[in-house]
Amino acid sequence: MSTPPPNHLYFGDNLDILRRYVGDESVDLIYLDPPFNSKASYNVLFKERSGAESAAQIKAFDDFWHWGMAEGAYDEIVTSGPEKVSELMQALRRFLGQNDMMAYLTMMAIRLVELRRVLKPTGSIYLHCDPTASHYLKLVMDAVFEPVNFRNEIIWRRTTTHSDAGRCGNVHDTILFYAKSAQSLWNKVYQAYNPAYVEQYYRYTDDDGRRFMSADLSGAGVGPPREFGERGVIPPPRGRHWMFDQAGIDRMLRENRIFWTRNGVPRLKVFLEEAPGIALQDVWDDLQALRSWHTERLGYPTQKPEALLERIILASSNEGDLVLDPFCGCGTTIAVAERLHRRWIGIDITHIAITLMKSRLADAFGPDLADYEVTGEPTDLASGHALAQQDRHQFQLWALGLVKARPAGEVKKGADQGIDGNVYFRDDDSGAHKRVVISVKSGHVNSAQVRDLKGVLEREKAEMGAFITLEEPTRPMREEAAAAGFYKPPTLEEPVPRLQILTVEGLLEERERLELPRWSPVVTSFARAPKRKKAKAERLGLE
Repeated sequence: MSTPPPNHLYFGDNLDILRRYVGDESVDLIYLDPPFNSKASYNVLFKERSGAESAAQIKAFDDFWHWGMAEGAYDEIVTSGPEKVSELMQALRRFLGQNDMMAYLTMMAIRLVELRRVLKPTGSIYLHCDPTASHYLKLVMDAVFEPVNFRNEIIWRRTTTHSDAGRCGNVHDTILFYAKSAQSLWNKVYQAYNPAYVEQYYRYTDDDGRRFMSADLSGAGVGPPREFGERGVIPPPRGRHWMFDQAGIDRMLRENRIFWTRNGVPRLKVFLEEAPGIALQDVWDDLQALRSWHTERLGYPTQKPEALLERIILASSNEGDLVLDPFCGCGTTIAVAERLHRRWIGIDITHIAITLMKSRLADAFGPDLADYEVTGEPTDLASGHALAQQDRHQFQLWALGLVKARPAGEVKKGADQGIDGNVYFRDDDSGAHKRVVISVKSGHVNSAQVRDLKGVLEREKAEMGAFITLEEPTRPMREEAAAAGFYKPPTLEEPVPRLQILTVEGLLEERERLELPRWSPVVTSFARAPKRKKAKAERLGLE
């Protein structure tokens, strides 16, 4: 097995990717926020399910794992996994039975074993979860990483209040922090003071309007008196010494850093503006979850704030280290790792996530983005056919990514009404967005399907349409598309075909592209990530 050249995005099951591509003890830091449906009834997660009910695959934004999917993994980990993990999983199955919770723990356990394998002895892992399963996951983490390597159960207060009938409001997530060994890296990071702490301790204001607290100017151990300007020579308290020599005392006086108590005792002014904050604690109530008004919000349902990942990456890695996120979703971990000069690996099982991550990295860093590779995406017509045969839904998501289209919905349920995705554009200065509806076909195609898409344009009152096909379109199909005429922008720009047929092969080879009015400044299928400048770590909270 050879270690891949980071940076790297992988499409596929992270268990398979880890085993095939990531070498032993090659990763410095792991963060994972694995899928779990915390909105489901707690009792439902313990309900026995039939095999028929458990056959569904994981799709975009679907975060259930069912026992029918996990049974093979359970057999593997019991028969050939680490002894402690095997014993724990058998005990959990006797206690929990065969249900969604047991399936989730099984699928996590087999992956955590692989994650421990790829982690360096100096490395750390942060597992993000909610209270629904955190107590069980901690047992699994103890079995995989050993209790002696447990570091913290971090409480992230993601919201201020929440109304939950019949119980206390659920306002926090849990992050389980484990090290690989006693050699693990730890950088001192600070978090902001609580406002109540500031009010209580930084209660003084000097003549320049700067808030400060008074601190002891003496330390343990006997020392000589010092001269404090007009106040004269003052001995230190009994059994103690002044922390500064005479030159230091003179400098403190010149800089107005000495505070005098009512009893005439000199103390040191510690200014709020110069204080780094408090050393990182295990309750994080100073990092707000993403809200609708936050510019970094991309609309991905489980997106975490960059500040959360920044804190973790600064605390447990250095510049140049390798950061891995095996469930990277919309790519917050890799975006922050890129900004903080870390190398990174991101893995996800959905093509929409890969497309979104590529778009996010390009938007955020532009020409400053470091080189990276993508593995698992089709790169030619043959691999496009292979993906379509393996999973038509994932093929559809991938094909939509070729034209930067936003999928029309989640996992298909019932008729799709002829719309698989949408591209939005602007072609005037009104601020209004126009729409291109997209239809993707991976099988046999004919002119009737193009005619149906023309009907969708009329029904939806969309300005344009695009028909993406894996197979070569027929002449009658092209004639049907041409009969739809042209879309004429409100400006003097040239009209463009109203209904366009695009082939997967042509898009891959860049011979074809979705043609939009030339005035259009931005294709806004996905929310654009804000521009980011790469920063030096020491400016971001390190001591």
